[in-house]
Amino acid sequence: MARTHYERLVASGVRLYRFTPGFIHSKVFVSDDKVATVGSVNLNSRSFYCDFECGAVLTGVPCIADIKTDILDTLAECQLITEENIIPLTLAEEARAAVMGNLGGMM
Repeated sequence: MARTHYERLVASGVRLYRFTPGFIHSKVFVSDDKVATVGSVNLNSRSFYCDFECGAVLTGVPCIADIKTDILDTLAECQLITEENIIPLTLAEEARAAVMGNLGGMM
């Protein structure tokens, strides 16, 4: 997730976590212990239509518990992002965010 949104999300009560050992490209979620997704696809049109990324949606299968365990284990290696520890954007990052914001849904 772009850091350009951190301040607004944290101020709105969203809990964001930064994986401190490095970078994770996968996108994983579990909902109500019944549905999970695992993959590399972002929730945007570029990922779905241009980048050939993919993901699996799982429902009602035992491995959902394993996926949830993995998420919780990963959270143990993360830092909770708060208003006090948000890393300010560099001028280059601010400029990129402004350009991307003006492109809207084209990317």
